[in-house]
Amino acid sequence: MAYIGNTPAENYASFLTETFSVSATASYTLSHAVSNENDIRLVINGVVQQPGSGKAYTASGTTLTLTSATASGDVMYCVYLGRALQTVNPPNASVGTAQLASEAVTNAKVASTIITGQTAETSIATDDLILLSDTSASGALKKMTRANFVSGLGSVAGELAFRVTKSGAQTISSGTTTVITFDTETFDIGSGFASNKFTVPSGKDGVYFFHFLVITNENIGGDKFQASIRVNGGGVSFTANSGGSGSYRAGNTLSALANLSAGDYVDCDVFQQHGTVTISGGSFCTFQGFRIS
Repeated sequence: MAYIGNTPAENYASFLTETFSVSATASYTLSHAVSNENDIRLVINGVVQQPGSGKAYTASGTTLTLTSATASGDVMYCVYLGRALQTVNPPNASVGTAQLASEAVTNAKVASTIITGQTAETSIATDDLILLSDTSASGALKKMTRANFVSGLGSVAGELAFRVTKSGAQTISSGTTTVITFDTETFDIGSGFASNKFTVPSGKDGVYFFHFLVITNENIGGDKFQASIRVNGGGVSFTANSGGSGSYRAGNTLSALANLSAGDYVDCDVFQQHGTVTISGGSFCTFQGFRIS
């Protein structure tokens, strides 16, 4: 039979029922207020009761009054005839995107649903996913791996920085280029320094600043002492000559900027033509650096 007007929303509809804890009484309280007894169907021990004054029961508001008291052991329930609109949830996976109104599910609701009941993590794996709200797409949610998320952040203040020194002196032979050994870390934020060199970690490409101070125990005149900051050991990248003539100790201090990629390494060396030279330890020989961008 055809309908006039909108088709009734009959899918998943169910009438609300209420089961009572029965005792030897004629008075009960309903969970939902009603206009009168005709708004409910009362069933006792499987028998539908007749509503109305002088009949089986009357009802008003939340008060249900029986003509005769029930007995302990009776089974009684009522059906609310006026509460029949969509009281049953649809089956799982039965609602599609087309059935959802635009913006019916808010980002706050999604975030609340995801976060509620989840354990706070202290670390995440490289391929774990992070949810982001895309402001250029009206707050649409996007996902990104932890690795891409971290690399996309760019430089973070203090994320990569180190300062190292020597615990003792180091002897440098004449006419040779010698890599300086550093065995004492003042700090190494990001764990980039090891085996006398700083290595750029994965995902940390960028511009770095380095500073190298080296002082000898000898007075070396002229230009017989040279210090360098090297990239990948492939020759001298940055160098300076000593002007130590007339002083108790000769040495160099130099700084450098380098645009580096993951896996590139930076170390320091010296070259001298004075004879045997000893590099001082402690704060007289330091190597330090940090990521700028």
